[in-house]
Amino acid sequence: MKKNTILRILLGFPLGIAVGYVITICISLVWAQGYYSPCVPELIEAMGNEINAVVLQALLTGVLGAGFAGSSVIWEIERLSLVKQTGIYFLAVSVFMLPTAYFLYWMEHSARGALRYFGIFVLIFVGIWITRFLTGKRNVRQMNEHLQKIK
Repeated sequence: MKKNTILRILLGFPLGIAVGYVITICISLVWAQGYYSPCVPELIEAMGNEINAVVLQALLTGVLGAGFAGSSVIWEIERLSLVKQTGIYFLAVSVFMLPTAYFLYWMEHSARGALRYFGIFVLIFVGIWITRFLTGKRNVRQMNEHLQKIK
């Protein structure tokens, strides 16, 4: 399991950077009026210039990707119930997501902004969890139907 976790972390870092980059392209297509916006203006201001902001964003999105990827091994611990796996995974990815969002100015730097961002994070997490749960349930049903046909 340790080897698997390390491998996922190593693969998750560049994947996190890539996903972060694609997100900036999508955001730029929608809101930047024909320009590329590599990060939020507040981050550029805080870092002193655009290149420092982009470097920090790349590093933190890499860490975020590594955190999500490494944490995914939690789903393979069979001795834990689905509820425990979900709770532990949620806490683990929250430890990576929320500070990253704060430091990269993806959330407003206020209690209201943090609560709003956390609420959105929870909604997205729940939506993805439900989708994955229903997909897994459907796959189990299909495997059971296939096994019944074989018998």
